[in-house]
Amino acid sequence: MNLIFDIGNSSTKIALFDGLEKVKSLRTKHVHCDELQKIISPLEKNIERAIVSTVRDTPDFIIDLATLNIPYVHILSFKSKLPFINEYQTPETLGPDRIAAVAGAYLHFPGKKILIIDAGSAITYDFLSGKSYKGGNISPGISMRFKALNKFTRKLPLASTTEKFHSPGRNTIEAITAGVINGIVYEINEYIRTFKKKHAGIKVVLTGGDSGFLKERLNHKVTYLPEIVIDGLNFILEYNAK
Repeated sequence: MNLIFDIGNSSTKIALFDGLEKVKSLRTKHVHCDELQKIISPLEKNIERAIVSTVRDTPDFIIDLATLNIPYVHILSFKSKLPFINEYQTPETLGPDRIAAVAGAYLHFPGKKILIIDAGSAITYDFLSGKSYKGGNISPGISMRFKALNKFTRKLPLASTTEKFHSPGRNTIEAITAGVINGIVYEINEYIRTFKKKHAGIKVVLTGGDSGFLKERLNHKVTYLPEIVIDGLNFILEYNAK
């Protein structure tokens, strides 16, 4: 069995795989030592491998608990062996979440041209062509844009996706909500249109914490894979444990 830790900016995902088959997964805002022990203890005799991916500092207790109970633990980094060719000029600066998403896309659609759109704290656009990762772009995510308008102006209130809105906005909250949401939708639509124009037959994958909110608002058909990062981490773990 494989244990997967995906520590993101806003939440932590934990999953259990039997080979390449996902057995269970959960998402939590905060992981505590006791909570993690409850997850691992009943399964520790069956867990042979684990992988830890983090975009922030890794809590020491996660590494301690994993290495204490699990024979093989892999910390994802730019030095990890990858199932695809990484053409990023500064691989040491490439986020592990982006590495895992590309690996997940390659696992699900080997040999294809794929645009991976990960709508989380930031929105990333990563391009995989066959077996080669060509690079990608990063822009602010939904929550980050709302917070930026609130923080860097004197009078604009903090809005959110929970607000109903018309466009054009009829009040300031509507104006902010419509501006942020429509701006992101227009941005994603144009990325998809541009990539489809340049790369015939390209597959578009949508993932990330805000992907469920955005997928019905797009003008283009996308493949919705909310756990592609988890799938990619397990794939990388299997690849490095060989």
